[in-house]
Amino acid sequence: MKYLIVGLGNIGAEYELTRHNIGFLVLDRMADNEGVKFEMNKLAYTSEIKYKGRTLHLIKPTTYMNLSGKAVNHYLQEHKIPLENLLVITDDLALPYGKIRLKPKGSAGGHNGLKNIEQLNGGQKYPRLRFGVGDEFAKGRQVDYVLSPFSQKEMDELVLNIDRTIEAVYSFCTIGMERTMNQFN
Repeated sequence: MKYLIVGLGNIGAEYELTRHNIGFLVLDRMADNEGVKFEMNKLAYTSEIKYKGRTLHLIKPTTYMNLSGKAVNHYLQEHKIPLENLLVITDDLALPYGKIRLKPKGSAGGHNGLKNIEQLNGGQKYPRLRFGVGDEFAKGRQVDYVLSPFSQKEMDELVLNIDRTIEAVYSFCTIGMERTMNQFN
């Protein structure tokens, strides 16, 4: 069984530890834990993990957030992975910091990366794992908030929250959507 695990984020040092880059941070930790490295390939940094008889193709799109669908589409086709075996990891303002929510489908909720994935991959019916970044911003300051670094308090909890997210990814790939939702949502 093959899976495409997509971490959404923006390339560049200025975005590295920002809330919007949580998808990149999760995949970086997964790769570090497994002793694999990312390589620059077409439209994305890519890596691969073998886990319990499954192959997890990890991608971090280099297209910037708003064009993430291009990389997702390319790697779904290249690896011949069905849409139900796609998992997109993204930040979510509607969830409290550190809370995760796995869903088999849903709206983009104003997230430009998810909107582009929908446009280029046939709609909203693909799994996503949302990582809560909270909503501690003043009206009209949403973009500044998601592109700002985590607070010290958030940083203190970040590794534990990322590790829990990684557990959910592995669970999704082994025991499936429903049981993983029951366990982690």
